Amino acid sequence: MNQFSDEQLVGQRLMVGFDGTDLNSDLKFLIDTVKVGGMILFARNLATPEQMKDLCRSAQAYAQSCGQPPLFVAIDQEGGKVARLKAPFTQFPGNPSMKGEADARHFAEVTAAELKGVGINMNMAPVMDVATGDSVMAERAFGSDPAWVAKMGVKVIEGFQKNGIMPVAKHFPGIGRTSLDSHDDMPVLDVEPADLAYFDLPPFDAAVTCGVTGIMLSHILYNRLDPEWPASLSPDIAKGLLRERMRFEGLVMTDDLDMGAIRKHYPIETCIRQILLADIDIALICHKGPAIEKTFEEMVRHLKDDEDIRERGEVSVQRILRVKREA
Repeated sequence: MNQFSDEQLVGQRLMVGFDGTDLNSDLKFLIDTVKVGGMILFARNLATPEQMKDLCRSAQAYAQSCGQPPLFVAIDQEGGKVARLKAPFTQFPGNPSMKGEADARHFAEVTAAELKGVGINMNMAPVMDVATGDSVMAERAFGSDPAWVAKMGVKVIEGFQKNGIMPVAKHFPGIGRTSLDSHDDMPVLDVEPADLAYFDLPPFDAAVTCGVTGIMLSHILYNRLDPEWPASLSPDIAKGLLRERMRFEGLVMTDDLDMGAIRKHYPIETCIRQILLADIDIALICHKGPAIEKTFEEMVRHLKDDEDIRERGEVSVQRILRVKREA
């Protein structure tokens, strides 16, 4: 990694949101100064297919002109309740409506073609949570049977990857049993590790086995796994469980650090320290604001001050660059 500056090593580990529908000064700043490795698109960035194509193409060209690797360009396009792309893009009813593997394959193939057509290369999907009762994921999950969720999720993952889109399975290790929305505050899931392994983890095991590009960590506190930190900040969960025990070698990323579950409980400095200690590859920050620059500055500081953090960070960036080369 000798050819990379400290700033580039840090920037590759950031995926950020922004305001606007074109390559404006804010987006240029994120690419040329913060040196971000990825951007995530929301309704505020999307107007027409041609506009989206121009935005993605111009952002990638600008990154190249700045000596940066290609960008991850991500979106949440699950179908149903969470679908950033509206008409004329195909509107699917969502995971709960899928009746079988043919539905999953069709969704993945059509969605991949439409995303790729406008320059998006990563989808924050599929949802691999197993939903029960009054689950916050009831309208987004494939269902309440772990084997069914695993089967359907794998078909979506395979369909995306076969058709040029990098899938990110979410929300590890599972939020299907929670009713509090982590956008608002931090849910606590009080279940034994054996119960989690039996019910919540099988879909993620299946995702790991089929080689999913990335896995997104939840903002849930699993107090029997780690009584102090939510999954997105937990070395025990991100490193110990997902990396070491489940042997996942792909990208590990946080959910949005702007969400209430994190923002209401931890200063950004604490979040960054934990993310680095947990060997999490990518920090996701979905909204314009000071948190992006603060995260960048904190990560650079840690990189300069701690040789162990630097070495582990280089491993993460090597993983990120490998995925980008293979995409």
